[in-house]
Amino acid sequence: MKKIVMGGAALCMALLLMSAGGKDTSGGASAETGPVKIGISKIMAHPALDACEQGIQDQLKARGINAVFDLQSANGDMSTAAQIANKFKNDRVAVAVGIATPTAQALTNAIKDVPVVFSAVTDPVDAGLVSTIDRGEGNVTGMSDAIPTEDHIAMFKEIAGIKTLGYIYTGSEANSLAALSLVEAACKANGIALVSQAINTSADIRQAAQAIVGRVDGIYMTTDNTVFSAVAAIIQVFGDAKKAIFAGDVTGVKDGGCLIASGFNYYKAGIATGNIVADILEGKKPVDIPVKFLTEPSESDLMFDLDVAKNLGISIPQKYLSQANLIFENGKLTER
Repeated sequence: MKKIVMGGAALCMALLLMSAGGKDTSGGASAETGPVKIGISKIMAHPALDACEQGIQDQLKARGINAVFDLQSANGDMSTAAQIANKFKNDRVAVAVGIATPTAQALTNAIKDVPVVFSAVTDPVDAGLVSTIDRGEGNVTGMSDAIPTEDHIAMFKEIAGIKTLGYIYTGSEANSLAALSLVEAACKANGIALVSQAINTSADIRQAAQAIVGRVDGIYMTTDNTVFSAVAAIIQVFGDAKKAIFAGDVTGVKDGGCLIASGFNYYKAGIATGNIVADILEGKKPVDIPVKFLTEPSESDLMFDLDVAKNLGISIPQKYLSQANLIFENGKLTER
């Protein structure tokens, strides 16, 4: 568990309260003044989730909310995620935010009387956080980072000629299992064979990559937090074998090594999550807030590594290059 960080502007916000005869703490505010305490729990530290966490803090400040932040990381451990959830419950945070599926589930299971906002959850319905994406569930709502998997795999096939695709996933995480189903469907739709490999922890990544690299034409990585926490191992194994990589998250691979990276800008995902938290603090009830999806092109990134493309003998079609806002070439990343 980490630290408490001050943030926000000078505006006084009302604390959310609940008592037997008091206000409904699934939304709204009291007349008390002072900084509100926001608990943010992420499953682990890595660039995408860190960017999301920062976006939440920055947006609350931009919305003029005076807040203190209790920032926690479960370090990939489910029991720690549960301990953090109980800490937030006992500390009576005004809003509890869970970044990634396991931490969001832990918060939802533990906290029933103050708002819980999930962020960067691929399938919140399958994860049991809400029963529909059209509205929140009791004291719970949030935003999804579901990516266009079928479009990604179709692009990968077109650019790299993939016929057999590798995929590594965390077998114990609902978010990862939901993503696996999407990858399976996308491969079927695109006429691609799939070779998948389950892992338990980030320590399994290198061995999993080595187990499948000789059986596939390339590998696709979705927004699996455990996989991305050891993404360097995948880049090394597949790079040495001269096999292409498509990453469904750009934030974690900006140092190069992936032929293609496309996905949501996680800082902007944090901005979107921060807006949900601010709306709740200003009186909206979570149940009345639909699940947020990032659908605007400006909320996503597309990156090509031209050094990798050259090494693999692949030419990126101009129609895709013109859409890219990030190009990695000659060992350097350029933003457009």
